[in-house]
Amino acid sequence: MTREELIQQIESYTPYNEQETHDKELILSALKEREEIFTRKDTLAHMTASAWIINETHDKVLMCYHNIYRSYSWLGGHADGEIDLLKVALKEAKEESSLTSIAPVTEEIFSLESLTVNGHIKRGEYVSSHLHLNLTYLLQADEREVLHIKEDENSSLKWFTFEEALKASTEKWFVERIYPKLNEKVKRYFARR
Repeated sequence: MTREELIQQIESYTPYNEQETHDKELILSALKEREEIFTRKDTLAHMTASAWIINETHDKVLMCYHNIYRSYSWLGGHADGEIDLLKVALKEAKEESSLTSIAPVTEEIFSLESLTVNGHIKRGEYVSSHLHLNLTYLLQADEREVLHIKEDENSSLKWFTFEEALKASTEKWFVERIYPKLNEKVKRYFARR
């Protein structure tokens, strides 16, 4: 995939709500104007990919207890030079959970977000506050598969009902705006099938 192909995918993506409408514009602007947006060399903003991983019956989501944010959250990570963000979401989900049964429900962008990241310490070094320009992909995995934490990033992995997932997270913005949106989009996606 090329940067131009990703831009075309995002341009053709229909925003779900006002948040996505505004964030789509911001992400497209950054992709067109910021050379290092796929690497952490761009310290103001960089591209990331997240995985909203559901089980085979579409009624639970997998979340990890993120060590830096001290909260249950979705799985995902930085592009680190990779332009194919679905590939990034799959790679990060596998690395953070050890799942082997994981696969995209759809290869289309499922959601997009501009996410603020507060300054923090990572691997002993300070990382300044910045933006994650994020594409989310809907993935599915076998809930019975054994999960293994990635000790340098998370300390727990659990399947939650959609309602339990909201209670497990302590990140206010995600609980109010992001995770409920993703849960509703999952329900609507499968209601059309």
